Amino acid sequence: MIRILKEYTRPEAKSAGKALIDTVSEILADVKANGDDALKKYELKFTGKDLPLRVSEEEITEGVKAVGKEYIEALERSAENIREFHAKQVIKGFMISPREGIITGEKVIPLDRVGIYVPGGKASYPSTVLMNVIPAKTAGCKEILIASPSITPEILAASKVSGATGIYRMGGAQAIGAFAYGTESVPKVDKITGPGNVYVAEAKRQVFGAVDIDMIAGPSEILIVADETANPKYIASDMLAQSEHDENASAILATTSEKLAREVQGEIERQIAELSRHDIARASIDNNGAIILVPAIDEAIDFANEYAPEHLEICVKKAFDYAESVRNAGSVFIGEYSPEALGDYYAGCNHTLPTMGTAKFSSPLSVLDFVKTSQYIYYSREELMSVSGDIEKIANSEGLTGHARSIAVRRK
Repeated sequence: MIRILKEYTRPEAKSAGKALIDTVSEILADVKANGDDALKKYELKFTGKDLPLRVSEEEITEGVKAVGKEYIEALERSAENIREFHAKQVIKGFMISPREGIITGEKVIPLDRVGIYVPGGKASYPSTVLMNVIPAKTAGCKEILIASPSITPEILAASKVSGATGIYRMGGAQAIGAFAYGTESVPKVDKITGPGNVYVAEAKRQVFGAVDIDMIAGPSEILIVADETANPKYIASDMLAQSEHDENASAILATTSEKLAREVQGEIERQIAELSRHDIARASIDNNGAIILVPAIDEAIDFANEYAPEHLEICVKKAFDYAESVRNAGSVFIGEYSPEALGDYYAGCNHTLPTMGTAKFSSPLSVLDFVKTSQYIYYSREELMSVSGDIEKIANSEGLTGHARSIAVRRK
């Protein structure tokens, strides 16, 4: 039964235990040392299958056929929305030349090769393929590789629609190791993105530095702010949609209406039995679900800014007015006909979002995650001589006489 509370504090994030850290470290070291042999060993151990690591073009074609025309068309419409949204994120370099003899600037460079982790196990996530591959493609990445422990026809179809350049049968920490270090079959990538279980998250943490990563994602979460005008059936269904992700997912409602709170509580109990993943949703709701009664919507928004949720729904009168006050949220859903599932699959905004309060200082996955910048400088002799005194003064003040000398020798 979901709890109705007067106040709420987010539980502290659980750090990975020593056993988990050690296990992941051993797997990564094994993959780094033994390459494909280690990958095949773990895939056989965890899946019981001994299949080629790389998925063939013939398999991809068969997967596309298997899902049917209507499913492909739905993916294509979703992909078009994602492309249109992310195209607006593309940035260009610049050049500054205040006068003849001086040029400075910045160049935007796509990453050469990226690895996308697509989780499997409890479910298949073609939406993760679209949300990671399309921004990388839009950024201009040459190679976009997918790793997943669950290669379903839907995953294959999404990879085709989004433009991935390769797919590998591998999951868990071993897949992260393969992307980070490279093997005989899997090329080393520059960056790894995509969600996963605790082993994947810990592996990403450990390989950071050898490669870049997008984020260390915690359990998925939603906070809904609602007043007495909100529809309890809609609110309950959105909370359950979040809860069916994972037993550790959290769904929170902050409302000014005790009547709505009671109605949502009842709706959750009625609707939960209808879910195919009701056991997962039940555990999530019982352990992490809550309804918070607040005196005013302004206070609910203040709470949202402090909580910094991954997903924030605003289901109140004049929702746009309150949305303007939101500073900390991964993605904001405005009005009762903008459910979180719309963002997960179709609207075009990215669904890879900061969790566990990190929305206070980090952003959703975007095109910017798949580019880097490099700066350039040109000064003529005359222009360098005109500023040499300033540079030498600053360098000498830091005790870096070699820096100062590198300027002085050019003056002489």
